[in-house]
Amino acid sequence: MSSRRQVPPTPIRREVVEQVPYGLRVSAALSWRFLTLCGALAVLVFLVGYFAGLVIPVGIALLLAALMAPAVRQLVSWRVPGWAATTIVLVGGLLLVVGVLVSVVAAFVNGVPELQSKVVVGLDQIKDWLVHGPLQLTQQDLDQYLNRFVEMLKSNVSTIATNAVNTTVTTAVGVGELLTGFLLLLFTLIFFLHDGSNIWHFMTKAVPRNVRDRVDVAGRRGFASLVSYVRATVVVAVVDAVGIGIGLAIVGVPLAVPLAALVFLAAFVPIIGSLVAGSVAVLVALVANGPIEALIVLIIVIAVMQLESHVLQPLLLGKAVSLHPLAVILVIMGGLSLAGIPGALLGVPVLAVLNAAIRSLVNEDDPDPDSVDPTNRADAIPSGKGDEPA
Repeated sequence: MSSRRQVPPTPIRREVVEQVPYGLRVSAALSWRFLTLCGALAVLVFLVGYFAGLVIPVGIALLLAALMAPAVRQLVSWRVPGWAATTIVLVGGLLLVVGVLVSVVAAFVNGVPELQSKVVVGLDQIKDWLVHGPLQLTQQDLDQYLNRFVEMLKSNVSTIATNAVNTTVTTAVGVGELLTGFLLLLFTLIFFLHDGSNIWHFMTKAVPRNVRDRVDVAGRRGFASLVSYVRATVVVAVVDAVGIGIGLAIVGVPLAVPLAALVFLAAFVPIIGSLVAGSVAVLVALVANGPIEALIVLIIVIAVMQLESHVLQPLLLGKAVSLHPLAVILVIMGGLSLAGIPGALLGVPVLAVLNAAIRSLVNEDDPDPDSVDPTNRADAIPSGKGDEPA
């Protein structure tokens, strides 16, 4: 019997990828996924910016629908036909807006003469403070600064005239775009109010059947969160406007009603809006009434903003739209950079909807769409879950 020579086993060849350190492989995998995500977000941002004339009116229409849809559903529950309920709510809302605008414009026109007279007195007070106050400026210094300002205007009169013409043309184009956007907003709002549920049901058909119910419930909870957000924001805006308006009237600041209306509109942009509108009120008080009255108005604005931040927002929004202040600031600034004031207006509602929808997708495994009422703000939160803010 011959003995066979035993051949040693061939060493197993290790793959090249296994030679790469594990940490580097994980980092590379995370990196290309991160770059893919950034690319997708960049495309999304580009598309939103490119179609801003479409996205902004539809977004504002969705906000108004969240405000009006509960009233439409209530009328329908009273056996009012859907088209009649939509007409009643829409026409009533338009009449309310027109009435408020007419009142504000009338108050502005009536307050302009008083503002002019008080501005003269206020400028004299500021001039007296510059001369006799801490700066100790002389009349010669004031005249010198005034002459420099006049000379600057004379040297740039052609540039100012050109800019005025360009501004006029731009304003004319902007008015046309604004009118078109308003018509699109109104048209979209009508369909959202009258046929919103069918529109959403049609959109969910694009989702695979095995996750359709979960997506349906997430969308319903997102809209319920939007209803809660819009309602709370309107109440907060009214309280801000009334509080600051009463304070301005007591102090005797001209144009108290228009300034209160400005505060109401600005309050729809959280944190930043109230700050800007309050600053305008303080500036008008400074020019028209003087530094003491401006200081009083500043105290009033700060007190109202503290009431909003520490009482109204937590009480009205609660857990349904619980967003971290840092997230709110970042979203507002991002929306402002992307689409200006409309972006700042729509940024926080979008975040609120995403917050509620994601919490629903994460916390609910077998939800029932019929059990969620999208017009009921209490249904924005999954039962017993999802209490953490975004």
